[in-house]
Amino acid sequence: MSTSMLRWLLSPWTSWRAWRLARTSKGNLSFDTAWRRARLEGHPDDMPYQQHGHLPADGGVDDPTARHR
Repeated sequence: MSTSMLRWLLSPWTSWRAWRLARTSKGNLSFDTAWRRARLEGHPDDMPYQQHGHLPADGGVDDPTARHR
């Protein structure tokens, strides 16, 4: 099952709002990005979940707080 289908099943209202947002952007906004934006408008406490996977990994090269030996 695709992520889009799972989102439609689990959160149809957010998915409908995201679909409309992506459609009105005329191709400038993907459904995934629109879904995240729509989700945060209704549920701002989901911000940590939105950032998951978009931040450098702990201890990575881009992490300024990483300890080097």
